[in-house]
Amino acid sequence: MTFEPAQSAHGTPVGAIAPSRLRLSEVIRVGLGSLAARKLRSVLSALGIAIGIASLVSVLGLSDSSKSALLDQIGALGTNLLTVEAGSGFGAGDAALPGTAVATVGRVSTVEATAAVYSVGVGVYRNDLVPEDRTGGISVFATDPGLMGTLNGSIAQGAFFTEATRAHPVAVVGAVAAERLGIRSLDTPVELYIGGRWVEVLGVLEPFALAADLDRAVLIGDLAAETYYDVELAPTVVYVRVDEDHIDATRDVLAGTIDPENPEEVEISRPSDLLEARSAAESSFTGLFLGLGAVALLVGGIGVANVMVIGVIERRGEIGLRRAIGATRAHIRRQFLTEALTLASLGGAVGVLMGVSVTYVYATAQGWRVIIPTVALVGGLAAAVLIGAIAGLYPAIRAARVSPTEALRSD
Repeated sequence: MTFEPAQSAHGTPVGAIAPSRLRLSEVIRVGLGSLAARKLRSVLSALGIAIGIASLVSVLGLSDSSKSALLDQIGALGTNLLTVEAGSGFGAGDAALPGTAVATVGRVSTVEATAAVYSVGVGVYRNDLVPEDRTGGISVFATDPGLMGTLNGSIAQGAFFTEATRAHPVAVVGAVAAERLGIRSLDTPVELYIGGRWVEVLGVLEPFALAADLDRAVLIGDLAAETYYDVELAPTVVYVRVDEDHIDATRDVLAGTIDPENPEEVEISRPSDLLEARSAAESSFTGLFLGLGAVALLVGGIGVANVMVIGVIERRGEIGLRRAIGATRAHIRRQFLTEALTLASLGGAVGVLMGVSVTYVYATAQGWRVIIPTVALVGGLAAAVLIGAIAGLYPAIRAARVSPTEALRSD
């Protein structure tokens, strides 16, 4: 005769010990409760992760925002501008552009616009009491009204030369030159002492992104230069706008067109290449800063691991008691791993918000479009969780190996 063991209402044999279970919600509740009991330590640990993630997100955001602004600038200014100067390389000697350079370049079928500046060779001063050697690094160039259109430039104050004013003794001042000369407003007439003659300032220019030398210059009309300064105009720099589809082909023929006898003495460059090079340089710096952010994140992860290891040592009694009343090693591992993941996740979320805020504030202050790459947001959170998992794995395993009897005895 056999007897079947009596069953409980849940189907467990009477007298048998029901298997210990720990639902996910209970794991999270216990983990959060443990962190709440050590608020300061938890906050400091999460802060380490937050700083690392904020560094990564802000670096990526600022890099993309800056690059976007630079590409917008290049697009607005155009990549089809070429500059022509006398060669300065080995063997060039006292090379100079021919006086016919502007007219010759203008006859090339793929050239859309040309303009030139001519060195006048005189000093410019705020008044006639300034010593002649105190030029402030400001040059004086003559030019024609077509310069603004060729360079896509703009006026900050006043006006540029017209066909009527190019022959008058008036000047237009570059952005940097205006600052050095102390010109802040043209609401009242401003005069400069140029080459021993008083000249009224007609306008002040916005900075030239593709012709920085003109920012440190004072411009006068080409006809006025011939009349009042008795100079023979020879082009110092010729600016050329070219058909977008024929930039390289035009660049190849310009030197021979301008000076058929000595084409090697003509130097042709593309200013937008400098902006693109600057973009490449900024990309390399982005990689450097990402590396620093990764180091900060690693330090934050080590901080989490350290806190968790100390927690295991301090909570041996709690671990032993839980093991004694039925908690398995898996339950202990899950609890400590949950605490580490929670710390890292909170730090990651705060870090993402900090990175986005830094990017928004700085990009707005610079006048850039605010661009936060999706990879920065998702990757930041994912990196935080991964660091938390790695940092919490060893402490969790160590906590699970604690013997209940030894833990309760040592406590």
